[in-house]
Amino acid sequence: MERARRVLLKLSGEALAGEGKTGFDLPTVQNVARQVKEAAEEGVQIGIVIGGGNFWRGRTGNEIDRTKSDQIGMLATVMNAIYVSEVFRSEGMKTQVLTPFACGSMTKLFSKDRAQKYWDHKMVVFFAGGTGHPYFSTDTGVALRAIETDADEILLAKAVDGVYDSDPRTNPQAKKYDTITIQEVVDKQLGVMDLAASILCMENHMPMAVFGLNEENSIANALKGKINGTTVTV
Repeated sequence: MERARRVLLKLSGEALAGEGKTGFDLPTVQNVARQVKEAAEEGVQIGIVIGGGNFWRGRTGNEIDRTKSDQIGMLATVMNAIYVSEVFRSEGMKTQVLTPFACGSMTKLFSKDRAQKYWDHKMVVFFAGGTGHPYFSTDTGVALRAIETDADEILLAKAVDGVYDSDPRTNPQAKKYDTITIQEVVDKQLGVMDLAASILCMENHMPMAVFGLNEENSIANALKGKINGTTVTV
């Protein structure tokens, strides 16, 4: 029996905050939920990683240690996952939040078997808390979870609608790639993910797709394999 398509979706915390750039914008989160539900009802197994930038951006200095700063960021991603999973439930989906460290009764500890069990029960699984260690971004977290759980692909919903040879926000002549290899992404350091995450995907042959979060139905389409952005091959 052929296994259902399994994807990990990476969402920006700032994107879920809407124009306020902090906290949450409920209509934005509800829109994401409805798009995910459409794909989940068609049998796609979905894991979600959310950044923490709507609450905390990594910072260091005399006032705070880098390790402590990263720990605050990990907790920000847990708050995001709990909130967004509850909005998903209000839209009629079953969800579960997994973390690499204990959070009392608020989440469950991550294991591959546990994630598989939840997917078998048609749940949307949120992977929060990053890798559980400082100095690793949520990009690395999504790459690690995708590889560990044998996902078919990582989907990156971004403010920019694909991969460009330079920043399209500052260079009007920037060229968008329809398809690019992960080796080119690493060699040219194109910023699809941070370098550590890109290398992890390259070494483990994990394909990606990058698309614009704000385009109509872009998440629903991407979850069903229709990418209007850039496909990153391995």
